[in-house]
Amino acid sequence: MDMRADRRFDRPELDVLRFLAFIGVFGFHYIDYAPFDRDAHPVFMAFCTIGAFGVSIFFLLSAYLITELLYRERAAMGRIDVKRFFIRRILRIWPLYFTMLFGLLALGQVVPKVAPDNLLAVLSFITFTGNWYVMDQGWIAGSFDPLWSISVEEQFYLLIPFAIASLLPGRIIAICLGVIAVSYATIWHYATHPVTGDNGMWTNSLVQFQFFAAGTLLSIVLRGRAPAWGMALRLVVFAAGLGCWFWALFGFGVKSWDAHPTPVGALIGWGLVLLGAVLCFLALLGMDRRWAPRWLTYWGKVSYGLYLFHSLVLYLTFGLLLGWFGGPQFLPRDPGGPALWLGTVLSLLALFGLAHLSYRWLEMPFLRLKDRYALVGR
Repeated sequence: MDMRADRRFDRPELDVLRFLAFIGVFGFHYIDYAPFDRDAHPVFMAFCTIGAFGVSIFFLLSAYLITELLYRERAAMGRIDVKRFFIRRILRIWPLYFTMLFGLLALGQVVPKVAPDNLLAVLSFITFTGNWYVMDQGWIAGSFDPLWSISVEEQFYLLIPFAIASLLPGRIIAICLGVIAVSYATIWHYATHPVTGDNGMWTNSLVQFQFFAAGTLLSIVLRGRAPAWGMALRLVVFAAGLGCWFWALFGFGVKSWDAHPTPVGALIGWGLVLLGAVLCFLALLGMDRRWAPRWLTYWGKVSYGLYLFHSLVLYLTFGLLLGWFGGPQFLPRDPGGPALWLGTVLSLLALFGLAHLSYRWLEMPFLRLKDRYALVGR
């Protein structure tokens, strides 16, 4: 692999990848709300179904970027300031997360099915253990459910600064390989103990930590380098990554919501999901800035808000708004009818507008404060 080192740590191409990952997740949830004929659009359905694996890219990217910044901090400062690390993470994650969480709880008092009415569920999301609650009890409310992945990320953040501060890279590599082994042992357990319906595996940290381990490994192995590939090869590698996801879905039945047919199939299928995420990451890492226009990188930076808001917007638009103002006699909900197109346009306008406003007026003040605690720049 032709590689080049890069002293800077400004990676707009990874913002593009982050936005593409969000598009995948949006598509996956879009098909739950939008009225269209699934049987008539199998290709679109297939792309939307593998869109759930965009979460794996979010996790891999997070681990790669955090590990890279921590190693750069240790190289520049001689140590890692764990307190500053946690302050930076809090300032980035908590303002929007808790605004969303408590906002949904308030909205749930007047709008049905946007928030849980179970105190234990609420406490689990407040303490960033919501993914474990969902794993055990099942999904609770469509608008609330995206918060589960933030719980998994926060659990990773509790571990990674101490590991990098106290362990040599070789030891961390060994730990990451061990984490991946635990992930696949967990997958094997689920596959050998099948249940009907959702088995909770998708939100299990032990399963999802394989992507954090992979991102950490990529940072350590690459050491700031990136593939020096032309755009044609990058497109081939990215397509290969998507191909791995399609193979996992159609070849081995790996989905985000149910058990898997065979233990061996589950292991191979999840391995393909992991390989696909790595290939998509490598396809964009180091990509020429000409292919990362500002408007696209901006929406990548705003993808945190896009991700947290999208299920709520889809539910309000397709589940409530069109019913309130239309009704079947005025706005038929036939597959592919006007409700589909109107709902899609309204959802996109509302979602991108809301995420933009959130980024500018809620997140940016905290991001500026966060920069004061940065010891190395991006």
